[in-house]
Amino acid sequence: MELDTILAENRAYWTGRAPGYSEVNRLELATGQRQRWRECLRGELARQFPGRPAADLRVLEVGTGPGFFAILLRELGCDVTAVDLAPAMLREAKENAGRLADSIRFMEMNAEALTFADGSFDAVISRNLTWNLPHPDRAYAEWARVLRSGGLLLNFDANWYAYLFDEAAQAAYDRDRVNSSERGIWDQNVGDVGEAFDVMEDIARRVPLSSVRRPAWDLERLSALGLRCEAETDVWRRVWSEEEKISFASTPLFLVRGIKP
Repeated sequence: MELDTILAENRAYWTGRAPGYSEVNRLELATGQRQRWRECLRGELARQFPGRPAADLRVLEVGTGPGFFAILLRELGCDVTAVDLAPAMLREAKENAGRLADSIRFMEMNAEALTFADGSFDAVISRNLTWNLPHPDRAYAEWARVLRSGGLLLNFDANWYAYLFDEAAQAAYDRDRVNSSERGIWDQNVGDVGEAFDVMEDIARRVPLSSVRRPAWDLERLSALGLRCEAETDVWRRVWSEEEKISFASTPLFLVRGIKP
């Protein structure tokens, strides 16, 4: 039952965090991050679907937050559906999407219990979501279910709260804070509007993935679901800004790719 209460806690936390997190996404949209991430997504889709026009690809983004990926995918020409648990995040996403908002289907939905029919999408994409899910195994099963045969699953994530369970990780995390301060860069771990580190750390201590080694867990789970999968453990090198590489040095972003037979 405790894990089931986390769903409501997550909704409440991210509702309060929506304005500040949206500001982070707007910064990404206004800088070179927009092009860097768009090219990453374009390349991943072209690799799996060579010769197919983007307009022919039906893509689901799970945990869209303030809409960063949804916007980029629509800019690429994809048919985009974007879901999130928090209505406040969806409101931010629609505002950030501007003129593109009407051509993106934004829907309130639980990542662990999608309401779409089997085989509805060519690709399912997510960023920085699975780490705080109470039942990430259920989420992966759902994402695999809604993929079509030959479909692509892309999950960008990191071991964000490993420092709560490992002394070496804690020391590395602390060094990131010092390095960020000494370099005079904006450290997103210091906080933004609506951020409440004590609340998020309390949730992180209780969800399953904070204390496990990833992406090994992800590969094992997706393989069990029948997907062909691989991990790119240094994807951060090609998508993060120089500031992110300093602030998040101890928690490198990885990419898990899964292909549904």
